[in-house]
Amino acid sequence: MEFEDELMLSAEDDARCVEYIKAYLPQELKERFDEEKLYYFLDVIYEYYANSGILDQDADADGCIDIDMEALAAHMAEQAKKDNIGDFAAEDLLWIANGEAEYSEQAEE
Repeated sequence: MEFEDELMLSAEDDARCVEYIKAYLPQELKERFDEEKLYYFLDVIYEYYANSGILDQDADADGCIDIDMEALAAHMAEQAKKDNIGDFAAEDLLWIANGEAEYSEQAEE
C-alpha cells in the first residue's frame, strides 16, 4: 500500500473514531467537545501511546495491554492546558479516552 493510501485510511479511521466518541459522550459533555477538540485529543492519545512505552508491555493471555486510563486522562488534561486548548477536568477527558479505547477494540474485531 502506498503512503498516500495509508494516510487516507488513517484519516477515515480517525473520522469514524471521532463520530464514535461523539455518540459515546454523555449529553452534558457533547457541548464542550466539538470535532476539532476531539481530533486534538485523539492525537494526544496516539502520542501518549507512542511515547509512553505502554505499547512495549507484554500482552496478557488474551492479547491485551493494561492501560491506566486515569493516567491517560490526566495526561490529556495536562497537555491541553500546556497547548492552550483549554482547562479540562481529567474526569471529563476519561470519557474521550474510554470512547477511543472502545472504538479501537471494536475495530479490531
